[in-house]
Amino acid sequence: MDLASLLLLFLSSLCCSCCFGAAPPNFVLVFADDLGFGDLGCYGHPTSLTPNLDRLAAGGLRFTDFYCTSPVCSPSRAALLTGRYQTRSGIYPGVLYPGSIGGLPLNETTIAEVLKPLGYATAAVGKWHLGFGANGKFLPTKQGFDQYMGIPYSHDMGPCQNLTCFPPDVKCFGLCDVGAVTVPLMYNDVIKQQPVDFLDLENKYSDFATNFITTSAKKNQPFFLYYPSHHTHYPQYAGPGAAGKSLRGPFGDALLEFDNTIGNILTALEKTGVINNTLVFFTSDNGPELMRMSRGGNAGPLKCGKGTTYEGGMREPAIAYWPGTIKPGVTHELASTLDILPTISTLAGAKLPQVMLDGVEMTEILVQQGKSKRETMMFYPTDPSERFGLFALRLGKYKAHYYTRGASHSSTTPDKDCEIFAVLKAHDPPLLFDLELDPSENYPLSLEGKPDLQALLERMKRVKQQFEASMVFGQSQISKGIDRNLEPCCNPQCTPKPSCCRC
Repeated sequence: MDLASLLLLFLSSLCCSCCFGAAPPNFVLVFADDLGFGDLGCYGHPTSLTPNLDRLAAGGLRFTDFYCTSPVCSPSRAALLTGRYQTRSGIYPGVLYPGSIGGLPLNETTIAEVLKPLGYATAAVGKWHLGFGANGKFLPTKQGFDQYMGIPYSHDMGPCQNLTCFPPDVKCFGLCDVGAVTVPLMYNDVIKQQPVDFLDLENKYSDFATNFITTSAKKNQPFFLYYPSHHTHYPQYAGPGAAGKSLRGPFGDALLEFDNTIGNILTALEKTGVINNTLVFFTSDNGPELMRMSRGGNAGPLKCGKGTTYEGGMREPAIAYWPGTIKPGVTHELASTLDILPTISTLAGAKLPQVMLDGVEMTEILVQQGKSKRETMMFYPTDPSERFGLFALRLGKYKAHYYTRGASHSSTTPDKDCEIFAVLKAHDPPLLFDLELDPSENYPLSLEGKPDLQALLERMKRVKQQFEASMVFGQSQISKGIDRNLEPCCNPQCTPKPSCCRC
């Protein structure tokens, strides 16, 4: 039997472990918010205090070439949970708001819905940001999750200037959305607190997550925990356990508090004896919000950040941790948030959704530190359209920019390509970069006298055309508009809104 056949046999036994009487694997998926490629100590930041994430990186597989699908929140989350580019599900342009009429369509299949038929317990805790809708129709409990605790959108989508972000009574930095209802904390589809208490929020999340793990383990029930954190999105916050404890100020304190929760999750996995049967996967939704300067995160050596299709906007830290199954190391293989759903499906022995998927399973990368099945990565802007198509495409180690544009989220940096005044610019021929030699995208490759690069661009053009021909844009959910009456309010009949929405 050749090596490929042996590997296939091994993966089949691993992914259908329940067929042999072994317990099916558990999954913990951690999704950071606005975290840059250079924000973690294990990715090179000199003053970040993240001992638990560093532990994951030291004991797991750290990715250097891992991508989200959008440089902003909602579309990136849609792609993560469905394994499909956000253009297919209609989560574009931009992001969803408290009063958005649309949301992730209920006919889209999430990771939770893939696992439910196999008897998995499923829970989400933290930032949903895929719609609230009339009577909470788009909440996680309508998308395959048994339980949910969290804020259904971004925690800056509400007036925050009078709220306390750090003890003893340090007010939130900035103004946030003054005209919206105060930010609610929900349990399933019920508002438990409005406005949310930022100082105690992470404690609640940590308790919820660890209780879910403990309860599931006691029942011998396989589980899927999805933890999309609010840290380190603006405005940063942290309770007494982390405030003032880092060297990076408010951003570092928020990152430390986030890391503490990850540590509590790992402890719960250890105490319940399931850590060796659990895949913990960590990554982020998009790059850092550089417009906040030192409070906005760090892209490391990468160009620009949130809102852009440069590397800093969409290349993310990512770590896969599974003691006894995933060997410690570093992989330079190409991978994406799109690949998480098919990978979890393979490992659990679940059926894939009968729709066009953009993800590929990456068990060979995880288990064997082998080659990726992914050859390409597509880069859509925050406002994708059929008229412009892809802004950029990566094939192997090369990336071609067909359009470039700055963004308000990445303004304030010395690089003029990043700021909002860097207007849309078409490139024909496209700007071509070798990302292994030049991950900062500083030096476009010259095509003159290089027929090999010219042939490469022709191949990339064909790949781009083939992909765009296969892309069917779903109805834009965000373009359905906003109805302020849909904003979550714990006293729905009260007046005057939004100030009366308090409980």
